[in-house]
Amino acid sequence: MAAGMLLSSCSTPTPEGGDFAPAPEMESKASAPDDNGFVWKTEQFADLKIVRYQIPGWEKLSPKQQALVYCLNMAGLSGRDIMYDQNNRYNLRIRRLLEDIYVNYEGDRNTVGWQAFEVYLKRIWFSNGIHHHYANTKHQPEFSEAYMDHLLAETGNSLDAELRGVIFDPAVESKKVEQDGSKGLVESSAVNFYASDVSTEEAKAYFESIVDRGDRSPVEYGLNSRLEKDADGKVFENVYKLDGLYGESIAEIIKWLNEAIEYAENDKQAAALRNLVAYYETGDLEKWSLYNINWVQDTDGDVDYINGFVEVYNDPLGYTGSYETIVEIKDFDASARMSTLMNSAQWFEDHMPFMDAHKKSEVVGITYNVVNVAGEAGDASPSTPIGVNLPNSNWIRQVHGSKSVSLGNIVNAYDKAAGGGMLEEFVHDDAELMRVKAHSELAGKLHTAMHEVIGHASGQLEPGVGTPKETIAEYSSTLEEGRADLVALYFLLDEKMVELGLMKTLDVGRAEYDSYLRNGMLTQLQRLELGADIEEAHMRNRAWVSNWCFEKGQPEGVVERVVRDGKTYIDIKDYERLRELFGELLREVQRIKSQGDYDAAKALVEGYGVKVNQEEHKEILDRVAVLGVAPYGGFINPEMNATRDADGNITSVEVTYPDNFTGQMLRYSEHFSFLPDVN
Repeated sequence: MAAGMLLSSCSTPTPEGGDFAPAPEMESKASAPDDNGFVWKTEQFADLKIVRYQIPGWEKLSPKQQALVYCLNMAGLSGRDIMYDQNNRYNLRIRRLLEDIYVNYEGDRNTVGWQAFEVYLKRIWFSNGIHHHYANTKHQPEFSEAYMDHLLAETGNSLDAELRGVIFDPAVESKKVEQDGSKGLVESSAVNFYASDVSTEEAKAYFESIVDRGDRSPVEYGLNSRLEKDADGKVFENVYKLDGLYGESIAEIIKWLNEAIEYAENDKQAAALRNLVAYYETGDLEKWSLYNINWVQDTDGDVDYINGFVEVYNDPLGYTGSYETIVEIKDFDASARMSTLMNSAQWFEDHMPFMDAHKKSEVVGITYNVVNVAGEAGDASPSTPIGVNLPNSNWIRQVHGSKSVSLGNIVNAYDKAAGGGMLEEFVHDDAELMRVKAHSELAGKLHTAMHEVIGHASGQLEPGVGTPKETIAEYSSTLEEGRADLVALYFLLDEKMVELGLMKTLDVGRAEYDSYLRNGMLTQLQRLELGADIEEAHMRNRAWVSNWCFEKGQPEGVVERVVRDGKTYIDIKDYERLRELFGELLREVQRIKSQGDYDAAKALVEGYGVKVNQEEHKEILDRVAVLGVAPYGGFINPEMNATRDADGNITSVEVTYPDNFTGQMLRYSEHFSFLPDVN
């Protein structure tokens, strides 16, 4: 992992003061063991907490199923470095340099500087790179360049001027994803989906030139490539494939997927995996479409997975997918409870507050399961979603359906590791506190299920309208997430939910309304540095949904901002009218999507979802600081070790639960680092 040339063959005297001063003793912020002796939260640093999760039901899998999970997990981890390089072209060089220093530094590790160095490295591991995983801003080291020079000299490494600027200069590679079109979406984004000489206009023109508007089953254009220029200055796609970009990692992914096929539970699963392999081998997006159709139809097994270049949130133009993988085991009891929701999808579609032209006449192929995660990598790790709905192709969803999953053991681990005091600090009164405590767990689960199963699967575009990433461009991600949230919110206060047996009282819906507005208008601001705008798509959607409804309901006093003893609270006065406002906004958002109304999308997001009241923001930060709660959490994965027979067949897989984040990250870098520094 050496990252540079030897600067000195002998150590230099250690300076004193500043970064070299003794570090204060760090308070352990690990959670106490539970009744079974399991520690859920292992540490906390910066704005992050590190959590462990377990795999319920692992022992119920057959040896063949365990082998399948193992191979799928190894395939996922083999692509880990791709995510780093996609996030920024300097990430691999920086990570490997810092890891080499961490492993080989023999000086005093009980100093202010070393403590700051460790935090910086951990933040890079957590974010898969030098930018914050949520806020898009660049991590700034809290140690000096002089201290860095000391570490370099002591470990025989060097740092050229270019890389030094990337690490220490706040203006260099400053924002991961730029969403302000006036600044140049491609030019101002640090993600590595476009070569440095490709402009926003050139990228848009290229994609426009390859899109077939008459194709009723289009591929996901640009999903697996980086736009570059040839010697003549012509833009082309450098495709992620076996003999193309990231081929070294893709070869390992293919190796493990091929072995996974040997342990497939059924023919449908095997067929899907074979098509996934063919896609990785060729980079052919038609094969990706075929794989997704096969994958949607594969619903019979106990083991499932997500693997590929999937979500496009990190691309400022919304074309290229970030590498991710999640390996899952069905939670049969929990999934059975939710089959009612899946089977009622047509009723919900028919009762959407959409314009009639924007409703699907027939909702097909929705599959919903609660799953337990067995392993994650890439964009899904260490920070991970709690629910997923795929595929993202609109025509495949309409014709063949989709799969929705709730990551049950991840939700459980978050709950087990949650910090105390936030709810009591921000609820408006005792009635709200009692309602949320009684119903928030079910409310959150139902919101996630409605968001993924009903929300993302709902609605349709008007004939001839391009895909949202083409029509509403940089606003498509936040509009879609907000649309799915609004579907959930609208129906969570519908008597149909009680009729279906999904809840016993509409207080469940009221509790979710309380939580959603409290988060969207107040508590999510803890995730931003003071003075920052809201950049992340999900944060934006919670803000514009909440702020729009607050503003539109003000004349009637639907929701009030209450200031008491210098603290701001949200008080919902009329839940039924708030539901109507959610419905009105949902109708408009669906219209924007269905008609491709860019100007309306921009006005909604920029008007209600970006700017922050600075006085209120400072107040929130001060209140949260007293509680010592980390706003973000991510996970240490379980680790798997396979036993093979003389013929190389996997006979058993042992699962362990490591409790050291640093140790796991270093092991991953040792065993799953297949890409060169520069790709």
